[in-house]
Amino acid sequence: MDPCDFLIVGAGSAGCALAARLSEDPGTRVTLIEAGGSDRSMLINMPAGIAQILPPEHRSEFNWGYWTVPQRHLDGRRLFWPRGRALGGSSAINGMVYIRGHASDYDRWAQLGCTGWGWADVLPFFRAAEDSDRGASEWHGTGGPLAVTRRMLPHPLNHAFIAAAIEAGIPPNDDFNGPRLEGAGSYDSTIRNGQRCSAARAYLTPAVRRRPNLAILTGALAERVLFDGRRATGVRVRLPDGARDIPARRVILAGGAVNSPQLLMLSGVGPAAHLAALGIPVVADRRDVGANLQDHLDVIVQWRCREPITLNGNANPVTKIVSALKWIVAKSGNASYMPTAAGAFVATREGLAAPDIQMHFMPVMGNPHGVGGVQPEHGYQVHVCQLRPESRGTIRLASADPAAHPLIDPNYLDAPEDLRTLLAGIDIARTIGRQPALARYNAGEAWPGEGVEGDALVAKVRAWAETIYHPVGTCRMGADPDAVCTPALHVNGVEGLMVVDASIMPTLVSGNTNAPTIMIAEKTAAAIRAERLLRAAA
Repeated sequence: MDPCDFLIVGAGSAGCALAARLSEDPGTRVTLIEAGGSDRSMLINMPAGIAQILPPEHRSEFNWGYWTVPQRHLDGRRLFWPRGRALGGSSAINGMVYIRGHASDYDRWAQLGCTGWGWADVLPFFRAAEDSDRGASEWHGTGGPLAVTRRMLPHPLNHAFIAAAIEAGIPPNDDFNGPRLEGAGSYDSTIRNGQRCSAARAYLTPAVRRRPNLAILTGALAERVLFDGRRATGVRVRLPDGARDIPARRVILAGGAVNSPQLLMLSGVGPAAHLAALGIPVVADRRDVGANLQDHLDVIVQWRCREPITLNGNANPVTKIVSALKWIVAKSGNASYMPTAAGAFVATREGLAAPDIQMHFMPVMGNPHGVGGVQPEHGYQVHVCQLRPESRGTIRLASADPAAHPLIDPNYLDAPEDLRTLLAGIDIARTIGRQPALARYNAGEAWPGEGVEGDALVAKVRAWAETIYHPVGTCRMGADPDAVCTPALHVNGVEGLMVVDASIMPTLVSGNTNAPTIMIAEKTAAAIRAERLLRAAA
């Protein structure tokens, strides 16, 4: 087999965008491999299908279903980490919230030595990805692959939450992706015509999939990157009929914050002592591969509802069937909307340059652990998420078997400031819940519970906090010698190998990570194409 120009490992948010953009050049041969299968499932394409493919109680072919190691600051609990395993990756199973984060997130990257990654540098690539129903402007783009829409589930509690937040002193914000992040309002969503617009649906259109210079291979588990000395020459993949080596002139890892460092280490690029202990030959001793893991920790404040109007009514089997039929026939009804339509970004104290808490409101009450599905009792809830955690964790190999799940240790709440910020966020959420706009619905706080404060509240947080699914940082870019990747996203210590996904973020952004990950791919694809044009012209 002749080597392709680019072999992309992982067809998630970054991989789909990279494959589509790089293959726009008909003279460039691109191969995209994905361990999972097709994205053509009703559970993926129906926005409400998230309830059947995300939680741990629903084992799904579309979900890697990872678990962390016991978390010492969370009562020794192991937390469930869903990650997408299909074309579209985690964008095929996420909550469909479109958020870029705060401008200062990216300016901080530039200040850390990642030249070219400041806010002014990345905004054009956010806009290039978008097909926003807000129209083209300084802040938004139209005509891009990714549908970004303002349609919010028309539920009275969504409007009541926004009104209550404003009553609590939080300014209104009708565009979290505009000039200001702080405030309360509705989220933009990656939904088009009542269907999820995953990265696969956005970028791998039928026309793209038919390109003769693009090969897409599913059911292909990457076992290791192949090297000739220190130059990457391809990838060995495990297929149903056996192993196969796919040669390439350049290998790009796009597996995300878990799988990209895992594959690097399986390939001999990582902390030498760790690799040697597992019998993996060391190609390059890179101690920070798998380090710098960051994630958004989340706690849920819940209230019982006086009126039987919440989505808990969907626990009724007849209601579920009717909702599904509405979606199947007309792509309408509750099943056509994302679950977290309203929210807020707030600062827990004066003097912060940017909000440090994000809230997602849901007109439904469930188990605060996020398991057990929709409950019959009517209620509503606010997810309280700390945006910029100080705690850092690791991804490490459990064995040299590529099919074995890695050891995931986010090290949640290791930094005391993380707990203080979460507690302050809970207090703000409770304040919102007491405002007149929500008071008519409020039948009492279900979690943490009326009067739960101080040490009792800390104990509740340690017993119930969960991830909100935004891991980053494990192949961080930087200008320092320990950085895994350069600011151009080439892996240090080897040649012909790049990482392009959320793992390259040096610090976590202030919000959901799907849109920033797609931006990273858009920006890198443009840089690669410019590089090839310069080389051809030389």
